[in-house]
Amino acid sequence: MVESWPFLDTVESNFRPLVVIELAKGTKEETVEWFTKRIVDKKADGGAQLLIKPLVTENGHENIYLVGASHLRLLLGAETVGLVKECNDNSMRTFTYSSRKTFKDFADDNHNFLTMAECQYIIKHELDNLRAKNEKMIPGYPQAKLYPGKSIVRRLLTTGILVQIFPLHDREELKKLRHSWYGRVRVGYQPLDDIRCYFGETIALYFGFLEYFTFALIPMAVIGIPYYVFAWEDYDKYVMFATFNLLWSTVILEVWKRICAILTYRWGTLLMKRQFEEPRPGFHGVLGINPVTGREEPVYSSFKRQLRIYLVSLPFVCLCLYFSLYVMMIYFDLEQWALDYHKENESNFSSLMLYVPSIIYAVVIEIMNRIYRYAAEFLTSWENHRLESSYQNHLILKVLVFNFLNCFASLFYIAFVLFDMKLLRQSLATLLITSQILNQFAESLLPYWLQKRHNKRMKQRMCSQKTDRDLSLTEQVNMEKEMGTYLGTFDDYLELFLQFGYVSLFSCVYPLAAVFAVLNNITEIYSDALKMCRVYKRPFAEPTANIGVWQLAFETMSVISVVTNCMLIGMSPQVDALFPDSKMDLVLTVAFVEHLLLAVKFIMAFVIPDKPRDIEMKLAKLEFESLEALKQQQMKLAAESLKE
Repeated sequence: MVESWPFLDTVESNFRPLVVIELAKGTKEETVEWFTKRIVDKKADGGAQLLIKPLVTENGHENIYLVGASHLRLLLGAETVGLVKECNDNSMRTFTYSSRKTFKDFADDNHNFLTMAECQYIIKHELDNLRAKNEKMIPGYPQAKLYPGKSIVRRLLTTGILVQIFPLHDREELKKLRHSWYGRVRVGYQPLDDIRCYFGETIALYFGFLEYFTFALIPMAVIGIPYYVFAWEDYDKYVMFATFNLLWSTVILEVWKRICAILTYRWGTLLMKRQFEEPRPGFHGVLGINPVTGREEPVYSSFKRQLRIYLVSLPFVCLCLYFSLYVMMIYFDLEQWALDYHKENESNFSSLMLYVPSIIYAVVIEIMNRIYRYAAEFLTSWENHRLESSYQNHLILKVLVFNFLNCFASLFYIAFVLFDMKLLRQSLATLLITSQILNQFAESLLPYWLQKRHNKRMKQRMCSQKTDRDLSLTEQVNMEKEMGTYLGTFDDYLELFLQFGYVSLFSCVYPLAAVFAVLNNITEIYSDALKMCRVYKRPFAEPTANIGVWQLAFETMSVISVVTNCMLIGMSPQVDALFPDSKMDLVLTVAFVEHLLLAVKFIMAFVIPDKPRDIEMKLAKLEFESLEALKQQQMKLAAESLKE
C-alpha cells in the first residue's frame, strides 16, 4: 500500500464534493493557505493527499471549502481504516488494495464500490489524522499552540478557527431513501441496508433496534388489551401478566444480540478491528509523552480527575437526586389536594382535576431531565476525560441514574410505600403518555417546523438575488450549513430505555403501557426518519458492532424489573391469602421466587448464544485463515533469513 501513495494525484478532473469545511469569517489568509496545503500534501510529507476546492459564490468565496478524493485515494483509505467488504465467495473480509479484484462488484471504473457514507468516513478519518510536524503554533495565531503529533483539525475546532465539518447530502439518493423509508405509510420493515449505506452503521443499528423493540412489544400489547378490558379492577390476575413480563424482558434482549450480530456481520462492522482511540478534542493538560504511542500530548493526573469526580460531580448528582425527590413530594401534596377537592365537589371538572397533578409532574420531569442533561455534560467535560469512550460512559451513567430516579421514584413510592394500585395505574399512564407527546414535539415536530421556515427564507433570499441555477451546489451547501447538527443517538436510546422501564417495571398494573409504547414507536420511526432526512445535517458514518453500553443499561433494567414484579406479585391479595398467619413466610417466599427467577434469567442469557451458529463458524474460519497467513509469512521471512 505504501508504494501507491506517491502516485496519487492531488488534482482530479471529475471532482466530487463529499465533505464541507467552514472556516470562521476573517480567518487569516496564511492560516487558510497552510491548512489547505496540509490537506492536499502527499502522505509522505504529512498531508492527507485529498482534493479541496473553495465554494465560489457571487461575492467570491466565504471561507467554505469542498473536500473530495480520487478513486484510488479512497480505495487506499478504505484499507487504512479497515473497512470490511463482501468477497466473490460471499465471505466478509477486510479490504486490501492488493486483493481488490477478489471483492464483489469491484471494478476499476466502478466508483460506487464504496458507498458515499464510507467515502465521507474515510475523508473524516484522514482529516482527523492530520498532525502537526514541527509547527509550534497555527500560522497567524500565535496563541493557538501546537506540538508534534497534535491533531490539527481538533486544535482548529477548539480555537474557533474551524467552525464545522460536515458531509454533504446526496440529493438523489436521499430522495430515494425518503420514498422507501417514510414517503408512504405502510406496514413493513424499514430499509435498514439503505439506511446503513446512507447514514452509516450506528444510525442504522438504532433504527434496527427501534423496529425490533416495537415488534417485541406487540405480544405484551396483545395480552394487555384483553387484560385491561376484563380485569380492570381485579388485581389478583396480574400475577400471570407479571410472570410473562419477566420472561419477555429477558428473551427480547438476548434475541436482539443475535439479530445485531446478523446485521453487523452483513455490514462488515462485526469484523472491523477497533481503532486506537485518540485523546478527545476537549482534553487538556501539561505537555508530556504518551507511554503507549511515544507521542507528545497533554497529560492530566488521574488523581486530580478522581478528586473532581468524587468531591464535586458525585455530591452534585446526589444533590440533584435529593431535589428530584423533593419535587416528587410536592407532587404527592398536589395529588392529595386534587383528591380532597374531588371528594368535596364530585363533579366532572373535579374528576378531570385528578389528572392535573400527574400531567404537571410529567412536564416538570421532562424539564428537569433536560436541564440536568446540560449540567451533566458540563460536569463530565470539566472532569477532563482523556478518551471519548470514557467521557461517554461517565455521561451516560450520570444521566441514567438521574433519569431513572426522576421518572420512576414516584411509581416506586406509590407501589411500595402507599400501596395504592389505582393511583399507580393513573400515574403510570399519565407519565408515559405525557412524556411521549412532549418528546415527539420537542425532538421532531418543533425542529422540523423551524427548519422548514428557515429553508423557505433561504430560498426566497436566493431567488431575490437571482442566483444562477448552475450554482445549485452553492444553494445546497448554504442551506445545509445552517441546519442543526445531529448530536448522536444518545437521546433516542434514552427515550427507549425509559419506555422499556415503564413497560417492564409496572405494566402488569397498567397493561395498556405496551399498547401506547407500540403506537408511540410507530410514529417515532417516521418522525426520526423525517428529522434525519429533513431537519439535521447529514452526520458522518460511524462503524459499530453493537449498541454499546445501552445493551448493559437495558439488561440492568430487566434485572430490576424481576425484583419489582416479584414484589408486586407478593403484594397481590391472591398471594397474600396463601400466608394468612405469617407475613415473614410471605417475604421469604417472595425473596426465594425472586432469586429463582433471577437464576432462570441468567441461565437463559447463558443458554441463548449471542451469535448464530453460522456466523460463529464464519468468524472462526476467518480467524483460522488469518493465523495461517501469519504463520506462512513468518516461515517465508525465516527462510529468507536462512538464505542470507
